[in-house]
Amino acid sequence: MASLNVGNLGEYLREQRRAAQLSLRQLADATGVSNPYLSQIERGLRKPSADVLQQVAKALRISAETLYVRAGILDEREREELETRAVILADPSINERQKNVLLQIYDSFRRENGFVPGPDADADADGDAGPRKDAGPRKDAGPRKGDDAGADAAEDQDPHS
Repeated sequence: MASLNVGNLGEYLREQRRAAQLSLRQLADATGVSNPYLSQIERGLRKPSADVLQQVAKALRISAETLYVRAGILDEREREELETRAVILADPSINERQKNVLLQIYDSFRRENGFVPGPDADADADGDAGPRKDAGPRKDAGPRKGDDAGADAAEDQDPHS
């Protein structure tokens, strides 16, 4: 069973490497992983470590999580949860407090539907939520109202008072 997963991984890596128009030697140079070892991975003879997969993913500009799932290192549901969290955390249009609230809501819905967030997810959301909630409203008061000029006016009023 494991060899099938590794073979599937190898086939996928070969397809991705060819799509990137890289030879095995070029991929080896880009990753720092030996050419023979990469060849063995592609042929399904070796199961690479997470570190090697991360280096390969970076060189091919593909998701490391996808490679982890194909290699059997990461469960598909875990990958989906990680990707959802990454999208929320990477969104530049929302502030840190809003990101934490979204993550808490996401975790709440997952628990309600029978999924238990990983220990890192709870620690990140809960650990960050406290300090950021205390600091957040002071920073977010202006943008939250949608009136940057009003926030500036409030700052101008404080020194005059």
